[in-house]
Amino acid sequence: MRILITGGHGQLGQSLVRALSAHDASALSHAELDVADARSVDRAFGDHRPRVAVHTAALTDTARCEREPDAARAINAAGTENVARACARSGARLIAISTNEVFDGQKRAPYAESDVARAVNAYGQSKLEGERLASAACPDTLIARTSWLYGDGGNNFVEKVRAAAQSGRKLSFVTDEIASPTATADLAQAIRALIERSAPPGIYHLANEGAASRYDWAREILRLTGLDVPIEAVTTEQLRAGGYAGPPKPAYSVLANARARALGIALAPWRDALAAYFERARVAADG
Repeated sequence: MRILITGGHGQLGQSLVRALSAHDASALSHAELDVADARSVDRAFGDHRPRVAVHTAALTDTARCEREPDAARAINAAGTENVARACARSGARLIAISTNEVFDGQKRAPYAESDVARAVNAYGQSKLEGERLASAACPDTLIARTSWLYGDGGNNFVEKVRAAAQSGRKLSFVTDEIASPTATADLAQAIRALIERSAPPGIYHLANEGAASRYDWAREILRLTGLDVPIEAVTTEQLRAGGYAGPPKPAYSVLANARARALGIALAPWRDALAAYFERARVAADG
């Protein structure tokens, strides 16, 4: 099956290349496909003629999205609509990657696909707008929401924590921002299953199972890497009192993978996925 991957050089894009190796998958970089440019999108679809497009390209820097909301909308909303329109014209299915940050974090139970989305920051708002534009432009759209991604070769939270610990810097992480850390390798396999099982259109939550705060996640990273360094638990309010000026985040945005489970698609508990990530890195380092 011919599959086109936008954002193909990102950590999820590279995991998708590996997961979809049995298919004719083309992973295009930003230089090859600028989703904010409708003509660039149309050229890519004309060249590759995919049956499925997996749209991972996005502006995910939440601080930059807050500073530059127009750029966030151009890429995450209008760019997603450009890809959806190209899919509709060519008869391709669309799987558009979205985020837990479309939710406001007011619940204290995992969010279902049917829960009302109310984003609290510019990043989440732009992604939510992209979801709605894509679904309107292409009826055969699957929205895959995920959370706290990390993957091989990525500049992600896992690698930042490890680097900070190795440098001897003081570590402080919040206990009141809770979601589900998700390995791109696991997400890519779940997306492959959606494709191969011809899953019906609609919203799917695809995150590793379980809940963690940033503090919990960092502690597990240190445990698995054997880095014995002190780590301080703080609240978001304490960070802001100390001068932190980052964008607002949902306090609780754990995702319930109900629709995926109904199709027999299961993602591992987040601790197991994190251990597998480090094991893959160890094997790769050993050659």
